[in-house]
Parts: sequence; structure tokens; C-alpha cells
Amino acid sequence: MSVVEGVLSPAKFLNRQALYLRPDPARVVVRPFKPATEPRDLNATDKTRANHIVDRVLALDPETAASQLADVLENFQGRHRNLLAVFEARADEMEDAFAAHATFTREQRRLVGAYFLLEYSFEAAALFNPSIVPHLDQSGAPPGGRRFILSLRAVGEGHVSSLTFRSGSIAADGNVIVDSSARLASIPKLKNRASGSHGDHVELVFSPDGDISERVIFPVTAAQSNGIEDARFVKFDAGDEHIFYATYTAYNGRAIRSELIETRDFLSFRMSLLAGTAAKNKGMALFPRRIGGHYAMIARQDNENLYLIYSDDLYTWNGGVAILKPKFPWEFVQIGNCGSPIELDEGWLMFTHGVGPVRKYSIGAVLLDKTDPSKVLARAREPVVRPEAFEREGYVPNVVYTCGAMRHNDQIILPYAVSDTFSNFATLKIAALLNMLDG
Repeated sequence: MSVVEGVLSPAKFLNRQALYLRPDPARVVVRPFKPATEPRDLNATDKTRANHIVDRVLALDPETAASQLADVLENFQGRHRNLLAVFEARADEMEDAFAAHATFTREQRRLVGAYFLLEYSFEAAALFNPSIVPHLDQSGAPPGGRRFILSLRAVGEGHVSSLTFRSGSIAADGNVIVDSSARLASIPKLKNRASGSHGDHVELVFSPDGDISERVIFPVTAAQSNGIEDARFVKFDAGDEHIFYATYTAYNGRAIRSELIETRDFLSFRMSLLAGTAAKNKGMALFPRRIGGHYAMIARQDNENLYLIYSDDLYTWNGGVAILKPKFPWEFVQIGNCGSPIELDEGWLMFTHGVGPVRKYSIGAVLLDKTDPSKVLARAREPVVRPEAFEREGYVPNVVYTCGAMRHNDQIILPYAVSDTFSNFATLKIAALLNMLDG
């Protein structure tokens, strides 16, 4: 997918790339199907119904069972990687339903696994709220350019949100190319579920086979059951190594909380609960390095203003000081962050979102002091990005939104969502952007 010529905004420094990433209902994964008589946690299954299904499969004679399995494979094998192994893995998870039954043949076991799976079109409804970080592998980057990894919030049936990825490259002049997404997609294996000194966490691992765009992280805990929303990825400088962190919102259909995901390779992921008074809301964004020896975060724990908070252990966030409040008409309803601050020579550049009349979302910017980010050095009086006429229609009209930008040379690469439906890219000249900020 390549870029068409961008359109300059009236501010003359914002170049919309017209590179549209739209939801594709043809991209599907197989997920566990758990027959249940009433809503329970994600691991609950009605064992009576499950045993009834197993009984029916066992009642098939061997030839019919083999024929049924062959028919399933003929219908679905081209849509998923290693489908027989997926059936077997699902059967392994169903041991409690097998215990009351006689010995299974291999075909029967695989067929039972197939009955406890379903296809899910994970981005059928929306593909939005992106964030961007440098790619781990810069081989193949264009001269003077850079490769990147893009995270996106995908929404499918039931408005369940998951986390998916794309890769791409930025040319020296700022033009963006997003690699084509893989035809297949898959969810990771649950490697570990444990409680530790910093609360509950889960560890997930993907097969190294295939492209990064095949990897989809679905809710795996009760707190996430209705969605993993708005991941704000950042490459964190940990001294002798770099780690990728992302804060995200876990939603169970009734309540929200902030959680943290971390990875070094985008193959293995650890998801942890964040604790403290500041973690009870959404929209937290981590600074890309420690400040004064402490982890630092921008958060919006009161639904209206932005706070600076610190932590000594990365997982517990309390208190904080309000550093930014609604000031201009386009943000009178509320403000929030749009991803992790970006370090410049002049200070910390932070993109914000503001909500104005008729719940119109726009993107603004502020400059924070590099040593003491509680000090606001400059602020945009007008939005940097606002919904244009061709961007106003979608699942949630009149919204532009981002979960994180990235610096490349003298430009900012800003992926952003349009009306909670699809995503686009813009580039901004840093010098011109700073000139529009008022002290």
C-alpha cells in the first residue's frame, strides 16, 4: 500500500497522507467456544452441555467421524494456520469434559476440539486508535528512513476490542508505507497465569511463524472480557536495553481499569494489573524513560484534566498533580493524552485530545519542561488535527484520535483514527509545530 499525495492543512505544516487502514471482515481467528447458560468468567463452561456435545461426537461411528473431520478441514483449513494442531490444543483444554467418557480416537478428539471453537472476524467493525514505535528490525528500511510497528484497536462482533499490529516504513521525506496485512491471523498461547508481588499477570506467546500482522491479542481475563482498548505503546529506555511498554484500558462490560503490557520482541507479551488511585481510570501514557530516577506517567483520573504522576515500581500509581486543564473552546468538555510524550531538545512534546461542542474530538499539543514535566512551557490554542469534512462520518462521528506518535528526523509521524472506524497518517514538521505553540 503506497501513499498518495498528501493535502496540507490550513496550518501549512500538517500533511495528511491519505493512507487509509480500513477494517477487513475477511480477517478471522479461531477462538474458544464455551457453551454456557449464563454469563460467567472467560474460563467458565457449562459442563453438562459440553458433555452432551462430546456424547454426540462419540456416538458417531469411526468412518463418519473421520468424514466429518475431513469436511471441517476442507471448509476451514485455508483460513487458518496449522488447524489440526489448533483442534488438538483445544481438545487438551477440554479434558474436564472428556473425563466421564470412554477412550477417544484421534479423529474424535480433533473433532471435539473443532466443536469447541468459533471463527471471529476481529476487525469487522473498526480498526482505529493507533500507536507507533520503531521496529525491532531495521533491515530493509529505505535510505534515510525507518521501519516501524503500528498497534491498532480492532473491534468485531459484540463490540469486543482486541489488539492487532502492522508493520511499515517511513521514507526520508516522511512518506509512509504500510506493509500489506497477512491473509491469516492467530491468537497467542497462554503461557502462564500467576499472581506476584505486583498483582495478577498473564504471559502470552505467539508462534514465530508468519508476519507481525497475524498476531491478535484477545481478552484473556475477566477484567478484559469486553475489550483491550487503546494501547499506548512506547519504546522505553531502560539503560542497557530497550523494552516496549503499553498502557491500555481493560473493560469487562461494566467497569474499566488501566493495565500494562510489556514485550521485548512482539512475540511474547506480559499483561499486568496496574494498582493505585490513578490507575482506576483510562488514558494513562508512560514517559519513554525515567525522570529523576522515577517512572513517570500522564493520566486523567478525574475524567477531565491531565495529571503528572510518578512511581518507583512501574505498577503502582497514586496521587499526582494536575498540569493541564481545559482552557480553549475546542477542549471545554475534557482533555486527555494522545500517547506517550516525545523527547525533543526543547522539552517533552505531548499530543492531547480535546472534546468540544457536539462531542467533537480534536488533537492538540503541549510542550512540557524536560526536567520537571509538571511545568507547561507552551500550548496549542487551536487543534493540530481536527475532523475534516471527509473524516466526520463513521461509527462515532466527528472524532480524530491517536494513541501515540513517533519522531523521525525533523518530523513527527502521527497515525490517527477517524470516527472510531479506520486509521490514517499525518506528518508534521517539528519546527513549525513548536512555532504554533504559545507560551
